[in-house]
Amino acid sequence: MSQATASHLQDSVTLNNGVRMPWFGLGVFKVQEGNEVIDSVKTAIKLGYRSIDTAAVYRNEEGVGQAIAEAAREYSVPREELFVTSKVWNSDQGYQSTLDAFDLSLKKLGLDYLDLYLIHWPVKGKYKETWKALEHIYKSGKVRAIGVSNFLAHHLEDLLTEAEVVPAVDQIELHPYLTRVETREFARSQGIQIEAWSPLAQGLVLKDPVVEGLAAKYGKTAAQVVLRWNLQSGIVTIPKSIQPARIAANAELFDFELSREDVAAIDALNRNQRVGSDPDNFNF
Repeated sequence: MSQATASHLQDSVTLNNGVRMPWFGLGVFKVQEGNEVIDSVKTAIKLGYRSIDTAAVYRNEEGVGQAIAEAAREYSVPREELFVTSKVWNSDQGYQSTLDAFDLSLKKLGLDYLDLYLIHWPVKGKYKETWKALEHIYKSGKVRAIGVSNFLAHHLEDLLTEAEVVPAVDQIELHPYLTRVETREFARSQGIQIEAWSPLAQGLVLKDPVVEGLAAKYGKTAAQVVLRWNLQSGIVTIPKSIQPARIAANAELFDFELSREDVAAIDALNRNQRVGSDPDNFNF
């Protein structure tokens, strides 16, 4: 990886509360606790990644925390340079249970504070109470920014009727087959930053003829083309990988730019096709 790429990995967007969040990071969904997650996170940090996204339900917060501690010792990357995200799981939603879940995540990660804490899913009848707990945590200074995950435009609209703090981030499934235009536009109107999970649709979009054609045109991989589309669309993105070569390759996004026409061609691939659950119909 080039030095230029490593420095670009620290490029950031300013959230609605003034906190800066890297545009690009590493997701660790389904990365196994222990050596697998430790090695993935350390590899990413060594390469220049500064944003790590985990969650209580991933059951790998302890490994993420160990990797952060080891990276500080071995690569001289202090905690202050990192942007660490975790999320409260559905079964812990509610006011006091969310406060307790946050403290447990912090303990498992071995950290004094988080950079971003999210409500993982919009559990009906609970997410407003949960948000009040996040606001309390935010005001206490234990987290630098708070936000939500898997909230569609109508969930955001409902939350904002009572929220004292506007969410800084909405992390949603977003890729060329699911472009979520309505939610993106509403979030933008409220100053909420959109972040994509599963930006490659678990590899589904990589075989698309349009994406393959653009990869050939730019001399890049299909994954690099899609991730570049995310960045040029103003979307924070956190692809997951456990392979060092792919963690490095995913970040090689800063030496090319898609034309306006090619961004539009990828936009046009939308078919409202999810690889994850429906935020309006989930039972977990």
